Amino acid sequence: MSHLTESIGFVAPYYNMLLVAIAIALFIMLLRRPGKDHITPWKLMFISILIYVFEEILTILNDLDIINLSKLVAPLLEMAMISIFIYVFLSQLDYLKGIKQK
Repeated sequence: MSHLTESIGFVAPYYNMLLVAIAIALFIMLLRRPGKDHITPWKLMFISILIYVFEEILTILNDLDIINLSKLVAPLLEMAMISIFIYVFLSQLDYLKGIKQK
């Protein structure tokens, strides 16, 4: 690998954490907004984002050799995030079908 690839690979988790911090701030503003209608899918998406933050923290600690992370942990956390996303989309689809039938 070139030095550029190694450098980008090393700092990418830090930039991801910065972008996720912005997303978390936006989620908090959304969840505190008055007049919440159907907010449950957004709460589940927020949980998925928090799982992502946990995974990135583990990745950073593993890269810094503070912890020794199993190769199975990251795929399990990603499967949890994907499962939540699928459930959210199906839940939202059912909700929209219920509104359309009214």
